[in-house]
Amino acid sequence: MADSPTLPRPPAGKPPTVLVIGGGASGNAITILLRRAGMDVDLIEARPDWNATTGSGITLQGNALRVLRELGVWEQVEASGYAFGSLGVTAPDGTVLFVAEDIQTGGRDLPATLGMQRPRLQQILIDAVRASGAGIRLGTTAEILDQDTDDVSVRFSDGTTGRYDLVIGADGVNSTTRTAIGITDKPEPTGMAIWRIAAPRPASVTRTDLAHGGPAYIAGYCPTGENTLYAYLVEACRDRAAVDPAAYADEMRRLAQGYGGAWPEITAHITDPRKVNYTWFERLLVEGSWHRGRVVLIGDAAHSCPPTLAQGAAMSLEDALVLAELLASGKDWGDELFQAYYDRRIPRVRTVVEASVQIGQWQLDGVRDADMPGLIGRTLTPLKERP
Repeated sequence: MADSPTLPRPPAGKPPTVLVIGGGASGNAITILLRRAGMDVDLIEARPDWNATTGSGITLQGNALRVLRELGVWEQVEASGYAFGSLGVTAPDGTVLFVAEDIQTGGRDLPATLGMQRPRLQQILIDAVRASGAGIRLGTTAEILDQDTDDVSVRFSDGTTGRYDLVIGADGVNSTTRTAIGITDKPEPTGMAIWRIAAPRPASVTRTDLAHGGPAYIAGYCPTGENTLYAYLVEACRDRAAVDPAAYADEMRRLAQGYGGAWPEITAHITDPRKVNYTWFERLLVEGSWHRGRVVLIGDAAHSCPPTLAQGAAMSLEDALVLAELLASGKDWGDELFQAYYDRRIPRVRTVVEASVQIGQWQLDGVRDADMPGLIGRTLTPLKERP
């Protein structure tokens, strides 16, 4: 494939053994890549359904698509999603104020942006993990990690044990692996929250459009297929205890009724509270290193940011690509290698996290002359380079 390096094989002899904790985007990706490099990989996932049925939609920019191509799933992703190359900014009434071309962070041979249903992306990755021959255990967690200089002993929630050369914590923003190895960083709320829902796509929706102002800070939508989209509304955080899940549809519909354009068609489908997701925006950036001994973090376990730049999944997928390249390089799996992984990732990730948070903070503070286009350009343009 163009622009896709081949991972080196591990040293001759017994293949290294790796446990991946967490079957989200980063965990699935690292499993596929390490199996391709000839390693013995077990993946455990706490949820019995492997998160295959949850979520509304996801926006994937070119640098995320570049990693998905390396994983060998680009054709399925392309067929399942909706590609586009521009971003519209509208007034709350739906009047288009301007349209900007998206930056092609994955190169000219990939779309700038692709929206797709999140469960469909997860299923594509699940199928690729299964095809890789990895060991898979669902409804299972790691309860005890006990490591020495050579390997890590793991006790699982079902009472069984295992020994591994490496454990990779890909268990999300509330990672228990991160806590277990003594990293005390925790996600912090940014002050914003988001309402999301999947809905039928009006024919007029052919790209992401964002409205700033009105009842919410941001009202937006992204096409996820020929017949689907996901829509979202961003507002200030509320006390979660004060938001009755049974009223989720009523609350989202109330906010959505303040917007024109395609929103009246979308709002008509906001009827089932079970299909509405309400989530606080959070910020996390582990500094210093992302490992302790032979346990290393990737994805949201190490960093997480608001979706204001649509780069969360991309950063997680890039983590998997970089770590896999280093692990398969033939170098010793010690502090030097894991520090090299951190050093290679942290400048890029920090820039994305800080910019994503800043965009939200400007809105919370009511800053009307913020150079949002400039910040977006400065953040996304360097992502054209391989991670």
